[in-house]
Amino acid sequence: MNTAEQNSTLLWRKSDSDAPDEDMMAFLAGEDVILDRQLFVHDIQATKAHVGGLLRIGVLDASEASQLFICLDDLRQLFLRGDYELGAPFEDSHSAIEAYVTQQLGAVGQKIHTGRSRNDQVLVATRLFLKEQLSAVRGVTLGVVEVLLDRALRDEMTPMPGYTHLQRAVPSSVGLWLGAYAESFIDSVRHLDSVLALIDQCPLGAAAGYGVNLPLDRDGVAAELGFAKVQNNAMYVQNSRGKFELLALQALGQITIDVRRLAWDFSLYTSSEFGFVQLPGSLRTGSSIMPNKSNPDLVELLRALHPMVMAAQVELDSLLALPSAYHRDMQASKAALLRPWGRVRSGLALLTTLLRQMILLPEHMLAAMEPEMLATDRAIRSALLDQGSFREAYAQPGGGQSDDLGKDVRQSLSERKSPGGCANLGLKKIYDVFQGLVKNQS
Repeated sequence: MNTAEQNSTLLWRKSDSDAPDEDMMAFLAGEDVILDRQLFVHDIQATKAHVGGLLRIGVLDASEASQLFICLDDLRQLFLRGDYELGAPFEDSHSAIEAYVTQQLGAVGQKIHTGRSRNDQVLVATRLFLKEQLSAVRGVTLGVVEVLLDRALRDEMTPMPGYTHLQRAVPSSVGLWLGAYAESFIDSVRHLDSVLALIDQCPLGAAAGYGVNLPLDRDGVAAELGFAKVQNNAMYVQNSRGKFELLALQALGQITIDVRRLAWDFSLYTSSEFGFVQLPGSLRTGSSIMPNKSNPDLVELLRALHPMVMAAQVELDSLLALPSAYHRDMQASKAALLRPWGRVRSGLALLTTLLRQMILLPEHMLAAMEPEMLATDRAIRSALLDQGSFREAYAQPGGGQSDDLGKDVRQSLSERKSPGGCANLGLKKIYDVFQGLVKNQS
């Protein structure tokens, strides 16, 4: 990009004098225009809504608005078909949109930015992107929950060892293990819903954070863009940049925390030392040097999703140490914000496949049991039979023998009727909660 091309696209240039330093401009732009490819259709959508708002307050007439609508639709289709590549010489998507409509429509195109700043323009595009991404992640996470519940119901009472401190503790069940993750993901979706409701506010019309001397139809624009309401205070609109994005990343992080822990379980349970779960060949990889190896790379990369989300949160949180109103520092938040969403969605979809196709090995789970794991059951039974205290029964030497360990383990599970225990998981109740969340998925 040469200086002349660059200068011709700068929305803030007023004359040809004092041309900005070329190296400075390259530093200021960074990768912004490339990152904006993920926001471009949202930027066009918001621009159309802004045109409609300008029409309603008389800044544009019907003919001008119609031309702009058609032109913006054409640009969107060109981009989606791959016939328009967003990049140099433009600073960002905003300058590219204005340049396109001006090139096509002349003076009519030059009216498109009336009453709007690039500040609220990037905010509304980002907000639309976050609503779309959160909704998409919500849907694929519910897909994970559905498979977890289905498999938990199918193997509700299948025995598997329960651990604390990675040491054998008491008999447990596949239903308890998978049901725990189903409930955890459900709570993560609920948290996501609360964030989605909070950020569902339209920032467009705040301009640079101080409003404009026009009676902008902010309510109408917000409704057209599908927002629940207008974000009121113009300065708060600017102050919320980064804050709302961080909330969205935190909601994503709650989901990837669940993924990381479940992936750790799979790392252990698919190992030869445990052997509780086997992955199908299509979800394993091999070694380039060791012919005998079959590796759970998918599981390990699922485990790596959370650090990526956390890194984005830390990067964004560090940028928020600013006084009120707009600062260019916030441009640096874009890469961190945009990075995780597609990767996490793909990972969640693959986790659904993994859960559906994993092969449980109940005989290996039972073989990992030992009679000492029934000591808690024996202490409680002894306390009830002797009508003494549990602590006295706990202190008595426990018998470490079992004539039929499998039978005793299944009895242990069947007696675990405390709410939430192996024999009283309430999976059907949790399934009803899941169905309610599915109905609310837009």
